[in-house]
Amino acid sequence: MFPNQHSVLEVRPLRALRPLFSTADQLCALNLYQLALMSALSYLDFGQQPSESPVDQVIFPQEPSIGHLFSVLLSSCDEAWQIDPKQTQRFYPLYEEVPYSQRFEILPFDPDLYPQNRPELKDEQEHPARLHFFDDEKFGTDTQAFITHHDEVILISVRGTVSGADALRDADAHQVAFVEGVGKVHEGFYQAYRAMRDFVLQYLDQFHIGQRIVICGHSLGGAIALLLAEGLRRTPDANYNILLYTYGAPRAADSEFIAGASSLVHHRIVNHNDPVPSVPARWMNTTAKLWIPGAVTLFSAPAPGGLLFAAGLIRVGGNPYQHHGEQHHFMPITLPDGTHSSVLWKPGCESIQEAGCHRALQLQGDMPARDNLLRQLFQAGQHFMTASYIPAAWATLRRWQQALDRQVPLVTLREFELLDRALEDMREQLRAKRRELARQRPVNDRSYEPTDALNAEIDRLHTSRERLETLRWRRLEVRDVYGSHAQSAPLQSSLKRWFSHPENREFAQFASIPPPAHHDQAKAQTLDIDSIV
Repeated sequence: MFPNQHSVLEVRPLRALRPLFSTADQLCALNLYQLALMSALSYLDFGQQPSESPVDQVIFPQEPSIGHLFSVLLSSCDEAWQIDPKQTQRFYPLYEEVPYSQRFEILPFDPDLYPQNRPELKDEQEHPARLHFFDDEKFGTDTQAFITHHDEVILISVRGTVSGADALRDADAHQVAFVEGVGKVHEGFYQAYRAMRDFVLQYLDQFHIGQRIVICGHSLGGAIALLLAEGLRRTPDANYNILLYTYGAPRAADSEFIAGASSLVHHRIVNHNDPVPSVPARWMNTTAKLWIPGAVTLFSAPAPGGLLFAAGLIRVGGNPYQHHGEQHHFMPITLPDGTHSSVLWKPGCESIQEAGCHRALQLQGDMPARDNLLRQLFQAGQHFMTASYIPAAWATLRRWQQALDRQVPLVTLREFELLDRALEDMREQLRAKRRELARQRPVNDRSYEPTDALNAEIDRLHTSRERLETLRWRRLEVRDVYGSHAQSAPLQSSLKRWFSHPENREFAQFASIPPPAHHDQAKAQTLDIDSIV
């Protein structure tokens, strides 16, 4: 209204943060770290108040919680780092800034605007917790998972063992038919998958428009995630494109299922001596109706009780349990200066693949004997997320970033020497065991002996060493580290934001793993009963 006086109004569209995930098939350090965080996040409550039958509004005051992260923090461009209520060490995901409409969706709630939110619908009322959060505590399986999406990714994360119901399901290793496909699967895991199947399918019917479905889970959650992924892959006329990452998952199915699911892209992450991936043993087919009464009877009538207990554990006929997916193994080493490091690689022998670097090898079936129960319990920290898997994944991301920036090999000469020495120690132990068994073998006995398995294992150790040798010369590409985001324009701004936190600027020449705090082992990551059955 006044001459030569003007006002400039700058309008900035609403923005939000969303975690970066690669949609490429190949393993990348980005997904390794990001999906470890999402797998741990599944242990939290959704955090909605009221949790059921809201009338006029919903809020997410609980921090940390799944709802608070996606609906409050990321929607207002606040970075979150805490995925465990007792966590003190900061782990920031890599976030990208996007228009608000492209954030990870959490259903808006407004009964005046959206008829499906109205409380008079009662059991049919739609609200965020009902749509995004599955909690089957009411119906017996106690399965928990969350699901959310944007225009490129649908993210599903399945929780591991927490409750007594979870533990009983872990121990129910009786094999049942996988109705959706071929082969047989662990009955306890299958019941959990079936409990959440309709919840996931309803979400996909509503929101799937061709996105990559990224599924992750830790421990029991990884086993359920495998069955869910294969069940979705086999859904008629759906053409779901699935990418699966699991952490410390036990075996979930027999060899026929594994062969039938060979085209499912699955990166299976194992942390050194984590006991859980070694169970259920390949020979097991536990029948709770037999082994539970047998265990009770052991105290009053040891002989019949022992027979009943064994009958409930041992598989007669059928196919053995087997792991699915491409295994990636965190192998820890201690450098001369005392620095703890972790090398991620793909070994080719069962001694490493299923039992870690044990020093005392006694062949039992298809794998070296595990340490006794007491030692396993002391090593159970290698199964936890915030104390083991997430730090190791962070260390791998930092290692690969630095190897990429410097154009140096993925494994240093010193690390190769340490790992090679460990492999040679294992080979010598296997040879010593073979000589011992040969001395004990009766004269003229030409039947199959464990020495045959030992010979095969020695050969596989040689294969593992050859794989390790190639890492000395391998140069990383950007795609190895960041997957489908390798050429993404927003990647640099996301990395700039991530490196602004001092925790991520630590110089980690050997990808040093941060020492865990004593209280990192929160209630959400308790030791699975399946690790000691």
